[in-house]
Amino acid sequence: MAKIKTIFACQSCGAQSPKWQGKCPDCGEWNTFAEETFSKASQDRKTQPGGFYSLSDKPIALGEISLDKTPRYKSGLNELDRVLGGGVVPGSLVLLGGDPGIGKSTLILQALDRLAKNGCSVLYVTGEESKEQIKMRADRLKINAKLMIVTENILEKVLAHADTLKPQILVVDSIQTVFMENLESAPGSVSQIRECAGKLLYYSKSTGCATLLIGHVTKDGAIAGPRLLEHMVDTVLYFEGEHSGAFRILRTIKNRFGSTQEIGVFEMTQAGLLEVGNPSEHFLRDRGEQAIGSCVTTCLEGTRPILVEVQALVGSSNLATPRRTTVGIDSGRVALITAVLEKFAGVQLFNQDLYISVAGGFKLTEPAADVAVMLALMSSFRNKPLPSHLSAVGEIGLTGEIRSVSFLDKRLNEAVKLGYNLAVIPQKGKLEEKHKDLELLRINTVADLVESFF
Repeated sequence: MAKIKTIFACQSCGAQSPKWQGKCPDCGEWNTFAEETFSKASQDRKTQPGGFYSLSDKPIALGEISLDKTPRYKSGLNELDRVLGGGVVPGSLVLLGGDPGIGKSTLILQALDRLAKNGCSVLYVTGEESKEQIKMRADRLKINAKLMIVTENILEKVLAHADTLKPQILVVDSIQTVFMENLESAPGSVSQIRECAGKLLYYSKSTGCATLLIGHVTKDGAIAGPRLLEHMVDTVLYFEGEHSGAFRILRTIKNRFGSTQEIGVFEMTQAGLLEVGNPSEHFLRDRGEQAIGSCVTTCLEGTRPILVEVQALVGSSNLATPRRTTVGIDSGRVALITAVLEKFAGVQLFNQDLYISVAGGFKLTEPAADVAVMLALMSSFRNKPLPSHLSAVGEIGLTGEIRSVSFLDKRLNEAVKLGYNLAVIPQKGKLEEKHKDLELLRINTVADLVESFF
């Protein structure tokens, strides 16, 4: 028998140690070391059959490699295909993470329904739910495609089913519940996740079967398990959204087959997830007329411009340290804008409570929304509404200037589509088109911006 060894592994980053440690020396997390046992494999992996590395695979020139045999599988969900870069790539390994109950299984089940109707053979492996539960969800979503369902937690049996059915799409829900029998570690541990993901990776590359893994997330929002899981897969997707809200946003963190800047927008209903073809209209549909502390900006997610509403509330504070609360935007960015306002416009906000929120649960990640945040703050502080047909874009620098942003024409065209005919843009912003239906207000500095409206 192989000799059994005992190690301690960090459940956060995968670091190993011969003894228990309170703090991980690699990632700095506390109380993450857990005892794991393993034995040396009786057979070298290099000689095991089924791997996609073999001596029969001869070197070939890059120009001689053909892509005609690897067409993408269209899922039928345009938002999902956009995020994936055009569809599911055969032989790829995709990881989908998200909060519990956010709709990961619903999204995958709807995508599998479309794929099966398009002629793809599908195998859905669930280690968390029974077949009856999957059937109940399918009936609620009105899914009647031919899907093969199996409830299994042992990876060896999962691969045996896959070898028998030879599906084009394999889904494992979830990777934390699957384990290998020859490892004594508990399911979800570093050893189990690493080995199971490695086996699935070899299976996908050797057979050309596209494998989708559903992963749990920690309380910090990161995918549970070691970071090496994200390094092994080809694509990492995050499904985000507020449980109390209807909107869900699908983001890509890593994608070897497309851009990592695209997003997909869905709306959760009783009939399942509905695609939102025009996110700008949905994010602004509840916006009131002449609202104080509200300003619209155009952010760019990949190649898609989206109009979102930035809301601000400013009130006098009785605390020694006033509150600075932000939702959907970086608090450091708001602190920067506040400091620039006080320095170059003479607006004193040191004794005011500031609350900034992006409506609809959207998250602003680019500095092009700085001008809109500043206008919303000033509107609430001076108790004066902005024009309801106004949109604003621009980055604010530490020297008080308003800097240009990329793809300005595309942002302005999106605003015109929704009826916004007044736009605040940087003085040095370059335009390649003539926007006849749009009144442009070019602003050079923060002081000019405050003087123009307040």
